[in-house]
Amino acid sequence: MLPTWIAEVADEPLVLELDDRRVEWRTNTWRPGAEAEDRQRVTVPEVVAAFERTAEGIRRRVRGAGFPGVATFYVWHDGQAGQLRCSTGSVAADGLPFGGAYLPTDDLGPLVEAFLGDWTPGVVAWSDLDEEHDPSAAVHGPEPAPLPVWVRSVGAVRH
Repeated sequence: MLPTWIAEVADEPLVLELDDRRVEWRTNTWRPGAEAEDRQRVTVPEVVAAFERTAEGIRRRVRGAGFPGVATFYVWHDGQAGQLRCSTGSVAADGLPFGGAYLPTDDLGPLVEAFLGDWTPGVVAWSDLDEEHDPSAAVHGPEPAPLPVWVRSVGAVRH
């Protein structure tokens, strides 16, 4: 079940490499999966609570290992892949390795709700497609909204 899988993330291998963020990304990024039946059985509060516990577990590990720097555990909903993803990196919440605009948030509920309601990952219904009459709009299009990303500091405490 999804909350159990999320809880297991706290015990997965964890690498914080200030000099090699690619190693961090490959080691510390997880994609919890959920079948349709699982999505129907869990609630948003259950999944949010599981991620809160996981963030706390990672915080204890990072601080217990004496990691001296800033570290962030973060979660986002990848709507194109139909996945909820999470990662830990040796960066602050405003320096996460996303290629586009993102918006750090303290409210995980809407991301989980979008994930649980995303029944057909990677598929766009024909009815959701609009005809495009302006060729330049098709090339440039509107600027996408920033990706909401739930963040929790798990690194060293700074005074």
